Amino acid sequence: MLNIAVRAARAAGNVMLRYVDRIDTLAIESKSRNDFVSEVDRQAEQEIIGTLRKAYPNHAILAEESGAQAGDEFQWVIDPLDGTTNYLHGFPQFAVSIALLHKGKLDQAVIFDPMRQELFTASRGMGATLNDRRIRVSSRRSLAGALIGTGFPFRQQEHLEAYLGMFKALSPKVADMRRPGSAALDLAYVAAGRLDGFWEIGLSPWDMAAGALLIREAGGMVTDFGGGSDYLTTGNIVAGGPKVHVALLHEIAPHRGPQLQA
Repeated sequence: MLNIAVRAARAAGNVMLRYVDRIDTLAIESKSRNDFVSEVDRQAEQEIIGTLRKAYPNHAILAEESGAQAGDEFQWVIDPLDGTTNYLHGFPQFAVSIALLHKGKLDQAVIFDPMRQELFTASRGMGATLNDRRIRVSSRRSLAGALIGTGFPFRQQEHLEAYLGMFKALSPKVADMRRPGSAALDLAYVAAGRLDGFWEIGLSPWDMAAGALLIREAGGMVTDFGGGSDYLTTGNIVAGGPKVHVALLHEIAPHRGPQLQA
């Protein structure tokens, strides 16, 4: 199943590369405020679903652009182009994200960066890899010196004040923070030890599913803001090596407010 997911991700990546030098020719729509979709998103998703359907016609699918399709106890969770705004501006930070859940548990994960040809993969209980080399989360033991990834809640302005409170609390305690614009790649970078931790408000399941399994299989922790396991439902995620993860939760907690308890 992982091999099929890799094949699907590479096919989607090829679609992105095909158009990356002629983005001005693309048809682009606004799904909502600050949320865009292009024909590349749709073509990439069609490539992924076509590859998966050919191998597993009875599996369920949850995809960003085409929504949910019913099936058996397996469900593929797909973001064909995570970082669409980056892609449309020629900013080379975007990826394909594909995860497989079996009876509601994360089982397989692929995140593919077509620009750098970096392939992150994980299978439950089997560890995580980058281009077939084993990866681990960083061994940092505190926020001191940590590089933390995040994402602004630009689609949910009602959470901006809470987010800024978290940002202000963390900024003097870490080395620096990064907001590159692709949550899937940010999570993959946590798994690879490039980022020591990550948090964000209001993500969708397809933004997080593959990255969450990568981090767990790389020895890290992934939770919601309350330290529980409902991040795929709440959309609020905290991730990192075990020590950094606990420290992030501690700093975030006073700023969550009643709407962000989990």
